[in-house]
Amino acid sequence: MPFGDTADFVDADRGFIAALDPGVVRGADGKVVWDNDSYDFLHGTCPASANPSLWRQSQLTVKQGLYEIAPGFYQVRGLDLSNMTIVEGDTGIVVIDPLISTETAAAGLALYRAHRGNRPVTGLIYSHSHVDHFGGALGVTTREDVAAGRCPVLAPVGFLEHAVAENIYTGTAMARRAAYMYGAVLPRGPKGQIGAGLGQTTSVGTVTLIAPTKDITATGQQEVVDGVRMVFQMTPGTEAPAELNFYFPDRRILCMAENATHTLHNLLTLRGALVRDPHVWSKYLTESINLYARQSDLVFSSHHWPIWGTERIVEFLSLQRDLYGYLNDQTLRLLNQGYVGSEIAEMLKLPPAIERSWSTHGYYGSVSHNVKAIYQRYMGWFDGNPAHLWEHPPVESAKRHVAAMGGANAVLRTAQKAYDEGDFRWVVQLVNYVIFAEPDHLKAKRLQASAFEQLGYGSENATWRNFYLSGAHELRNGSFGTPTSANSSGLLAALTVEQAFDAISLNVDGPKAWDIKVTTDWRFRDDADRVHRAELRNGVLVHYDRWPGDGLPAPDATITLTRGVFLRNMLAGGDMQQAIGKGEVLVDGNLAVLVQLKSLFTKPDPGFAMVTP
Repeated sequence: MPFGDTADFVDADRGFIAALDPGVVRGADGKVVWDNDSYDFLHGTCPASANPSLWRQSQLTVKQGLYEIAPGFYQVRGLDLSNMTIVEGDTGIVVIDPLISTETAAAGLALYRAHRGNRPVTGLIYSHSHVDHFGGALGVTTREDVAAGRCPVLAPVGFLEHAVAENIYTGTAMARRAAYMYGAVLPRGPKGQIGAGLGQTTSVGTVTLIAPTKDITATGQQEVVDGVRMVFQMTPGTEAPAELNFYFPDRRILCMAENATHTLHNLLTLRGALVRDPHVWSKYLTESINLYARQSDLVFSSHHWPIWGTERIVEFLSLQRDLYGYLNDQTLRLLNQGYVGSEIAEMLKLPPAIERSWSTHGYYGSVSHNVKAIYQRYMGWFDGNPAHLWEHPPVESAKRHVAAMGGANAVLRTAQKAYDEGDFRWVVQLVNYVIFAEPDHLKAKRLQASAFEQLGYGSENATWRNFYLSGAHELRNGSFGTPTSANSSGLLAALTVEQAFDAISLNVDGPKAWDIKVTTDWRFRDDADRVHRAELRNGVLVHYDRWPGDGLPAPDATITLTRGVFLRNMLAGGDMQQAIGKGEVLVDGNLAVLVQLKSLFTKPDPGFAMVTP
């Protein structure tokens, strides 16, 4: 790779105004929610325990501060995983993507105001439905300003649905795996966490969500916010299920959201998500080039650094387009020749022109796991071989493998020989059998941890490195759980009644509820006395709105309350009995029904095992 090419460093430094000093953000309780200074070691030369290409990427993403990218356009970078962009309008500022946490967003806004004056926030834009692009909303505006129309909130249609689905329905499992993916508890340093490829890591402050007040529904839709004119391009199914790019025609500036960054992105992120569509992604990039890029002097995204100059912009977006198109087409070509995902992942090589570009390297996504994602998207989990149709689950499979290979000690002798020869991929496969067959085998855990570390040190992909090193950390020290809360109160507060009942239904202990039939009506005082019926039968919680004169049978109980009280006591761990005692909840009918319902709910486990059974 051309390490002498410093163009990215020039672009990343361009327009620098000032850094937050120290580069640490604390919460109201004094807890550190962001510490960019902990990465100061990256100013040194690359050690043997890091891939040089990833080290270079981290040296770029660690840059922190306020940058002027064009007159009236500013970015706050290095204060969270993502960037916050600020556009000056006629009377205030429009904020694009307010980071993950209210604390980091507020710190970024304060840094801007320290150098540009105390301008009010007169608009907020969410480019897509991932938490690092909306979680800090209450750090830059208030619910009162939004409700009064002083700060309209724009987002792609479907934003709220997908933001909730990702962070509530599967939030616990995703958050647990995200702790591995971002290396949340790993020590910062040459042998620990050095970045995440897309940014350094995720902040651990307060996550909030303000519902959009204006949906963007179609490509070509124009909106003016505080005198700032924007033309939107819908890109659903690309990097997020609900996402958009937008163009500032009066300034020849293009925002590509997270659809084009300085890395190969994920088609299936390691923390878990819906599989993204590289074919559609490639097509939308072609549309971006033809509609906007050829008329742009500047392109910026929600991560990394901008690019200036029409020719460079078109080439950058064209390489990104070719990258996703090539992965899609070649994976499908090879699967139609009978190869399975794991085989294609080893076979597929990128064209030289794509491989030579720093911006297409797999710092965040990888060719290997993206190819497997494409295979999964089209063909599912089954590779067509009947031998794989009904395999034993991990523990039972491991016991049989270990027995067939002559016992745990014999397996470890083979694994140690592979370790000495540098075949770490074989080591982790072999030792995994021992750990799942005999979870307390200390020698196996130590060897597995060492092999994970070696694989991590050599990885160009930051998320692979963090997964390997996090696995090693837990094998040596035990589970670190989930450092961040998946179902934060700020997210729960944004749920609709339907979404809340959907989330509750996922916690019903099905077998325990097989033979129980309960019907309840929920009357919401703060929503025009709206009545929502919930029926539990056959272990399924079915729910729907009632309307006057619907002729439905009488419920076992009618519960009257507000949406906030409902969310707090049914989803956020509140005490329903106390709420009844305070008069916040009124029950007409059989009170025991409500107690029975609560007894059927299970709680997600934020510390479930990852590298052990």
